[in-house]
Amino acid sequence: MELEAFKTTVVPLRTKLLHISLRLLDEPADAEDVVQEVLLKLWQMRDQLDQYHSVEALAVTMTKNLTLDKIKLRKPQGDEAELLRLDSGMRNPELSLEQKDAVDCIRRLIEELPPLQQAIIRMKDIEGYELAEIASITGTQVESVRSNLSRARKKVREQYVQIMSYKI
Repeated sequence: MELEAFKTTVVPLRTKLLHISLRLLDEPADAEDVVQEVLLKLWQMRDQLDQYHSVEALAVTMTKNLTLDKIKLRKPQGDEAELLRLDSGMRNPELSLEQKDAVDCIRRLIEELPPLQQAIIRMKDIEGYELAEIASITGTQVESVRSNLSRARKKVREQYVQIMSYKI
């Protein structure tokens, strides 16, 4: 990819990438660092960008992954023993176990959905993408994304209620 093509294809994505990173980090300087790193990596691999179906999807994925890496590198501030003392006693073990079970159950139900619905529900409800962004990434219309998301949520909800009614 030549410089002009890079400028017209990749550089306009900067605002969107910054928005995605900011949504996860809440730290403007760190988000800016992530976006600059993504743009630099894309520039370094500019000769291979023509092989990708969607450079935007690649850039969004890179941004998300680098942002998550940055979050993982953050360490809690303060003495670990003090943090553990603060955390102990704050949680009800029974409630924590119930919440963990519910999350695991919902995760399994999502895994049983058709692949497109799985991807859409994860992007919207877990990763926080907007419908238009999901449509762009999946190559579908916004109405189709909305419809698939609604069907996926309804199926997960119905199956979850059914499973919970058996446990009672």
